[in-house]
Amino acid sequence: MRFWRALELSGLFMATGTAAAPQEQKPMSLPLSDHSHVGHFSEWSRQTKKEFLIDWQRGRASEWILVQGNEAGDLDSMVAALAWAYHLDHATANTSSPLKAIALLQTDADALDLRPENSLVLKHARMQGGHSDILTIDELPEDPETLSRTIRGVVLVDHPEPLRRWDDAAVLSIFDHHKDRGAAPDAKPRVFENVASCTTLVARQMLDELEALPREYHMPHELLQMILSAVALDSSGLRKKDSFAADVQTAERVLGRSRWAHRDLDDVMDDLDGQLSKAKKDIDGMGLRDLLRRDWKGDLVDTPSARTPTVSLGFASVPFSMDEQIEKTEFRELFDWFAIEAAWTAESGVDISVTLSKRKVRDAKGKKKKIREITLVVRSDVRIDEAQADDLFRTVVRAIEGDDSLTNLRPWHGKGVEELGARRAIWTHERSDAGRKVIRPLVEAAVRGWD
Repeated sequence: MRFWRALELSGLFMATGTAAAPQEQKPMSLPLSDHSHVGHFSEWSRQTKKEFLIDWQRGRASEWILVQGNEAGDLDSMVAALAWAYHLDHATANTSSPLKAIALLQTDADALDLRPENSLVLKHARMQGGHSDILTIDELPEDPETLSRTIRGVVLVDHPEPLRRWDDAAVLSIFDHHKDRGAAPDAKPRVFENVASCTTLVARQMLDELEALPREYHMPHELLQMILSAVALDSSGLRKKDSFAADVQTAERVLGRSRWAHRDLDDVMDDLDGQLSKAKKDIDGMGLRDLLRRDWKGDLVDTPSARTPTVSLGFASVPFSMDEQIEKTEFRELFDWFAIEAAWTAESGVDISVTLSKRKVRDAKGKKKKIREITLVVRSDVRIDEAQADDLFRTVVRAIEGDDSLTNLRPWHGKGVEELGARRAIWTHERSDAGRKVIRPLVEAAVRGWD
């Protein structure tokens, strides 16, 4: 905390309320900030949110662009969306065609603080406590399927294609550092590039366009600080193996405009990464339900089935082993894990859920290696009946067990496995990089081929 405290003492940050130090904060317990202590960026964001809701009430939602991050609500996604919305609003303000843009975080407001690193960055950027200055998915005045047909369009950051619920919206721009899936080929800018942080791509475009304006608009130091924080966390402080030239070059440009310009780039990014990485790991006190929803992504997938043309998939990434997760349940038994998982997926309307977890063990030579776990559940109470659910479960199981890239895939043999129940499976494997980016396409392909 010495880094953040030093910045507060130097006037770079202002204390907000009487909150405990960030590493001591518990998720969802941030006090409401006194409004007089919020920063310039917070004031702009709050006013933009107010104007959007007023325009919707007056039937003028068609004037608005929604800048959307992914539904997991991670720091990179959040900052990229906020930054590009601010840019669109300010870069066009003095033109004959000013744009109205707002960042939409596709997660519930109470889920933002399930990522302590988000809370830390927002607090020190002097954003409003309780997130009243940010528009979240649970605050939309109508469902996305309806709103998507009336708004001017969407900009996607940190994901390559819109979720199905936004299918009817025009995709105006895309910034992503994942695989290009071919969505919106006419979008401009349309940037897919292998970098550590999507915020790098947004910030680079933002600065390029800003510097080309006849007169630059004001870049608040809080926004510059958030950009550097997102890049630092995703690039491990710009360490060589985790960052790319674009991350380094863009961070240098942002730093030069910030109140940290007198400091060395490596020192700033290393300090930020250290504090944010520490905060990110401060989740030991979370219960299982919050662990499932803190990094949750899902969408509808089309199938060839005439009876069930769409299936809802959900993917959770949990940084604890199944054994550790079970210990977090009330009864510390596997049945209770599935009861909590069922309550969450019933609430989110999911047919298939996949939970990805991991643990580390030592091999015969004493070297640490990563063991990954896959937990599959297929429900039958939303879109599909019992017989369909059984068949769909077998289809996904075949896809997972038939993938030769999942090294040493085998059934999990933990506590209570003998009572696993119908349409449930747990495996372990040793492919170290097989997180959601690997498993999700595998499951989605199986569902798309299910008839």
